[in-house]
Amino acid sequence: MARVCDICGKGVMHGQNIRHVHSGAWALRAPRTKRVWYPNLQSVRAVVNGSVRRLKVCTRCLKAGKVRRAL
Repeated sequence: MARVCDICGKGVMHGQNIRHVHSGAWALRAPRTKRVWYPNLQSVRAVVNGSVRRLKVCTRCLKAGKVRRAL
């Protein structure tokens, strides 16, 4: 699946941006717009069960050493 870490399953997060304007009517003061947060995925050649595969891995898993990289 796209934009998902193959190790931990971290994926896309959905939420809202909240704009704080200090003047105007209340309906315009704090409008919310939809936005998306993407995980920091890196394409990595890793050893999985003795064979080399290309994985999409988040940088948190890379730093934690959860992936054995291929040479």
